[in-house]
Amino acid sequence: MFRGHAYRSQDPKGRLMLPPEFRDEVFVQSPEGRLVLTNFDDCVAAYPLPEWETIERSFSSLNMANRQMRDLHRFFISGAVEVTLDKQGRVLIPPHLRSYAGLHKEIVLAGVGRKFEIWDLERFEEQRRAVQGNFDQTMDDLAAQGFELRF
Repeated sequence: MFRGHAYRSQDPKGRLMLPPEFRDEVFVQSPEGRLVLTNFDDCVAAYPLPEWETIERSFSSLNMANRQMRDLHRFFISGAVEVTLDKQGRVLIPPHLRSYAGLHKEIVLAGVGRKFEIWDLERFEEQRRAVQGNFDQTMDDLAAQGFELRF
């Protein structure tokens, strides 16, 4: 599982050094260091290859007669690129994904369970402020739906 977050700088070629705990998790799940990167929610989502393969299989159960499902499938899968960590533990983020996520020099890597997300620092901070501002309402909404978080 990926958890926590780390601040990094992207080099001019779009390479990014993963934090050691993220690298270790990638190699546990994919001994070759293979990841799949794709566009997702204004950031780049990074999945170890075995996790990505599970996601691709899950798309086969979607109703492709539904336009929204086709659009989601097209957006998510067509944006995907398989990459391999280099010997220094860096990942190269392709230009189309850097552009989509608005990645500049300062980056945040955020562990969110089965994947980690690659965010432009400014976008990440904006997102965190928005979530923080709505936190109580979100918790009330979840409780009203019967969802119980145990802290």
